[in-house]
Amino acid sequence: MKHALIISAAFAFLAAVPASAECYADYKAKRDDPLKLHYGVASVSGACTAQAARAELEPRLASRGWALLTVLSVFGEAGLEERKESAGQFFLRF
Repeated sequence: MKHALIISAAFAFLAAVPASAECYADYKAKRDDPLKLHYGVASVSGACTAQAARAELEPRLASRGWALLTVLSVFGEAGLEERKESAGQFFLRF
């Protein structure tokens, strides 16, 4: 019984660790008239899920005239460097 409690506590701790880690999302957005598309990378707070990133990015992008098309993925700090060149001027802009 004591081992089960220790294992449960360890799993609870490990589940909490990613929530406090840095979270980023890569996404695609558009602007109409004239049509412009961009790929970007943004920092997101809260839950590191595509759904949470979408909820956070939609108003952030809309305030600058962009419509979020899709959140491609969410990832930690380790995934930043490989996306930096592709995102160009939209790397951590929004």
